[in-house]
Amino acid sequence: MAKGKQTPRQKMINLMYLVFIAMMALNIDVEIIRSYYDSTRALNETRFLTEQKNEDIFEKTLEAKAQQVPDTYATPWEQYKTLKSKIDVLVSSAEDIKVTLKKQSDFHDKDPKTGKDMDVSENFSALNNNEATTEYFFKDGDENSPSPKALELKKKLDDVRSYIVATFGGNAQLLKLVERANRSIIADYPAGKSPNGKTWFQNKFYHQPLIAAISNLEIIQNDARNVQSDALALMLQEKVDASIKFTSYEAIVSAPTDVQAGKKAEAVVMLGNYSNSSKISISGVSRQENGKGYLPLNTGGLGEKKIGGVITLTDATGKAQQFPFTHTYNVIAGPQQVKLEQGLLLSADKMNVMYRGLENPVTGSILGADNAKLSLSAPGAVVKNTGKGKWNVVPSTGNIVKLTLSGTDPTGKTVSQVFEYRIKGVPRPQGQIRGKAVNFMPVGSIPNQIVAAALPDFDFPVSFTVNSFILKLPGRAGTMIQGNSLSSAEGLIRNLRPGDVVQIYDIQATATGLGNQRLKEISPVIINVQ
Repeated sequence: MAKGKQTPRQKMINLMYLVFIAMMALNIDVEIIRSYYDSTRALNETRFLTEQKNEDIFEKTLEAKAQQVPDTYATPWEQYKTLKSKIDVLVSSAEDIKVTLKKQSDFHDKDPKTGKDMDVSENFSALNNNEATTEYFFKDGDENSPSPKALELKKKLDDVRSYIVATFGGNAQLLKLVERANRSIIADYPAGKSPNGKTWFQNKFYHQPLIAAISNLEIIQNDARNVQSDALALMLQEKVDASIKFTSYEAIVSAPTDVQAGKKAEAVVMLGNYSNSSKISISGVSRQENGKGYLPLNTGGLGEKKIGGVITLTDATGKAQQFPFTHTYNVIAGPQQVKLEQGLLLSADKMNVMYRGLENPVTGSILGADNAKLSLSAPGAVVKNTGKGKWNVVPSTGNIVKLTLSGTDPTGKTVSQVFEYRIKGVPRPQGQIRGKAVNFMPVGSIPNQIVAAALPDFDFPVSFTVNSFILKLPGRAGTMIQGNSLSSAEGLIRNLRPGDVVQIYDIQATATGLGNQRLKEISPVIINVQ
């Protein structure tokens, strides 16, 4: 300020100027704290999404594979469960420390009187307080003496990292997991890697305000969950090529048991758990296409006939396994002999159940009789005749539909029989990119993708046109995208990093082939950024 004697007015001006500077500095500090606080909340939300992804997608997939293919996946599943338990302990411990520090710093998420969320400015003193952090992590406030509680946190970090190194360090396909653990699950800097010569605990917690301590603990929790996610993804990816190794097999022969003399007939032979892999070969057939063997049946003479052969599978280990098959059929004399047979037949053309609200085609017949004179009725369903012995049945309510087939057999006797079919609703459509609900791809490939919807393994001709969806990026609110392409979100996607998870949900689509069915919610799509 000015030297020499000052007037009272000048002294007042100087004092006001100092107060103004102090107020500006305080306001800047509040904004810095607010920024820290918002970043910490974003980290917490990201961790929550990662935990959901681990539990809802990857864990269930690995557990299912462990049950289906135990020789391949049982050991990884047991290793993962041990890793998860250790990470759960670490994450829970860090959460307890955050609660303790907040309580000791007199931090309140809610106003004790009104119950409303407290603003950062109202918690400024607590968030800026560094005493609780220093007392918790350092014995008697000595920066060179970590407290027993600090050493306990270090022990849990070391326990997770040591397990990963010991369990997966010898597996070349899981080295990325080991490297990440050695880089992020630590409480000691590697030799010569300290940014300022201080220890890890000194840099993270000594004389650090509450908000910085909470943020650093949240980072520990996030890193632990991301390592858990990496372990799941890599364990599944590591075994992809081995999934062709089945545990049980059954040779399947589809062929008529009675054929007419001189009429063409054919048997279809395939291996249970159908696959068109080139590692499957079939002997005893005339040709093989897409994993199926085809064999013209011998109908040159009356009586019982047999076919047989061997299905050979070369598994992932290179071992050849053989599965013999046989089939017996009868060659009968033709229409005159068929008339001597009695009984009614009814078969669903597409499946052994009927779908509610859809036209389910069925075929009925009486051996040796005129199928044009057959009738079909079904209480509680709409029945439409589509040809000789053919109908479309549209069930509505209930879980079972009873179809009554009536007609006259070859002897002139009127017969009828009731057939029961289960009624199922149309399954939930699945959101897909590249035909999969969970994808792994680099950032540069994401804008080129198209969001689609499908009903996997559904026998009716149904198609979907995606009209819009919500794109959820880490740390950001969901964004509505019109159409089915991710190209319009290229600007948002550009800043993604490996390890991030992109969610696509609330997929809105128009269905063709479902009649007036109300479309169920389409399941979300997950993109794991590589």
